[in-house]
Amino acid sequence: MKTQRFDIKKMESRRQLGRKVQGIAAALLPFKPNGRIAVEAFQQHLAATHSAGLVNAVNMDTGYVNYLSENQKREVLHWTREALGKNVPFVAGAYIDRLDGHIVTLYRRQIDFITAVGGIPILFQTSRLRKRPGRELAAVYQAVCRGYKNVLAFELGSMFAPNGEILDSETVVRLMDIAEISGMKHSSLDRLLEMQRLALRDKHRPDFQIFTGNDLGINMIEYGSDYLLGLATFAPEKFAERDRLWQNGDPAYYGLSDALQYLGNVAFRSPVPAYKHSAAMFLHLLGRIPSDRTHQRSPKRPPGEIKWLQDCARRFDERA
Repeated sequence: MKTQRFDIKKMESRRQLGRKVQGIAAALLPFKPNGRIAVEAFQQHLAATHSAGLVNAVNMDTGYVNYLSENQKREVLHWTREALGKNVPFVAGAYIDRLDGHIVTLYRRQIDFITAVGGIPILFQTSRLRKRPGRELAAVYQAVCRGYKNVLAFELGSMFAPNGEILDSETVVRLMDIAEISGMKHSSLDRLLEMQRLALRDKHRPDFQIFTGNDLGINMIEYGSDYLLGLATFAPEKFAERDRLWQNGDPAYYGLSDALQYLGNVAFRSPVPAYKHSAAMFLHLLGRIPSDRTHQRSPKRPPGEIKWLQDCARRFDERA
């Protein structure tokens, strides 16, 4: 897909110093040294993320949703509600990978599980709808979302997962026209394409939220994006601090943003899906989870990775 050309002056005119940003962290699902899910550490991390001021997102790519069984996905939902307490909002992935069954029925079943515990569903793309005409995709999403109060959509680049697809502008407009969908996570890792999404939003539906998923361009918040990032689970307190600095017009924003972006560049280099191993190593390095193990099917980083992550942590320490 070709990105729209933007005049640099026009792009820079979008910068919104003092804007309050909504931040969502896609939570890593940690494991114990024996390979079992570290439920207590997971819940503690969720609580810490909420206390920092970010919203949690569970059963996302960062939480290995594509590797979890149906029972495990439901357990994650209940662990999350238990950790956060009553009425605290969180986002959860509605992910389907079955090749049989009606797509609308399968999605709505996932949404029912999520809304039953007070979560906000975000629709993961399914390979069953890849390359379908925009009109057909929008009709499916309309049927999926009908009657629910608040649903988020998702564009996921194929560098993250093979079921992902970046949509054309016409299809994005069709999704914006679905009243139940209040926003969309955009994960193309392409700044100009995200700028196109923001311009489209401003023109077509100003209340529609664009959540950047660009872990290689986290300063997209300066241009009007909110965020839903796997990178935010590495250091939720630092992300919340960065957001406050931007809102307050504090020049310390730039140093912290640079340190977070350096971490993003290290963790989200190719192969991108291995960022989850980087996250596990980083959080283990900080003493927040009991091991650096990942799901057994998830890609791994090379042994020397920890040295890079130690340097990332050191940059945060130097700012303290």
